[in-house]
Amino acid sequence: MIVETKILDSAKSKLVEQLRDMKLWDTEISILARSLTPEQAIGTPGRRDFPIIIGRERMLEATIFNSKGQAFTDSRKEFIGTLKQVFDLPLDSNANRAIFVATMNAILHHFKKADRTVHCKDDEPEKCALEMADFIHRNFHPDNIALIGLNPAVAEALVNKFGSENILISDLDAKNIGAEKFDVKILDGNNQNEDSIRKCDFVLITGTTIVNGTFDEIMRIVKKYGKNYITYGVTSAGICSLFDIPRICPYSHSF
Repeated sequence: MIVETKILDSAKSKLVEQLRDMKLWDTEISILARSLTPEQAIGTPGRRDFPIIIGRERMLEATIFNSKGQAFTDSRKEFIGTLKQVFDLPLDSNANRAIFVATMNAILHHFKKADRTVHCKDDEPEKCALEMADFIHRNFHPDNIALIGLNPAVAEALVNKFGSENILISDLDAKNIGAEKFDVKILDGNNQNEDSIRKCDFVLITGTTIVNGTFDEIMRIVKKYGKNYITYGVTSAGICSLFDIPRICPYSHSF
């Protein structure tokens, strides 16, 4: 798996510049980043196969000035400290990247530069998946789709809308790779993303790729083949806002 942090490095530089412009960089701003339980993160959805429910992911929530930002991660690391200490964290692990991304989302939400930075709950994740599939069908009319990152609700909605033969899904979780979900065999996101993206005419990318360090490489491939794409989820809220990257997240919340 290729891990890159160029877009996060650029985001960090942009945020520092903005905070300096607002005379906040030299202020002792406190940050709390805590790991949420599945119920705190997504409530009690009807389906129980979401990675956060079965224990393969966690939701990290950062709070700044009472504004909240979230990021999915496979790490349980938490953080209490100052804004400067967050920016001093090396972006060399999923844990540190999650703390930075959640904090970035909270900052940008507070200053009204990013919205919908808190995950949807209860029946909303499945409603979200259906709406995403409809949105892609209405606006892009793709013949086939590469889904980067297995979200079960999204995968099932895409299969039902476009047919299993027209969906390619890749994931990094070893327990998913090679398994069959909704009549689609899950490909290895470590080395099969380029082939998936090349074969499809639309790419749907989970925002979790920003935390796991694969987003830069995925975007390189998307641009190489000139594919239509969109990201989804709360994790990508800040990055999409800073760099005008298309994002869909219809049922997420702003707090």
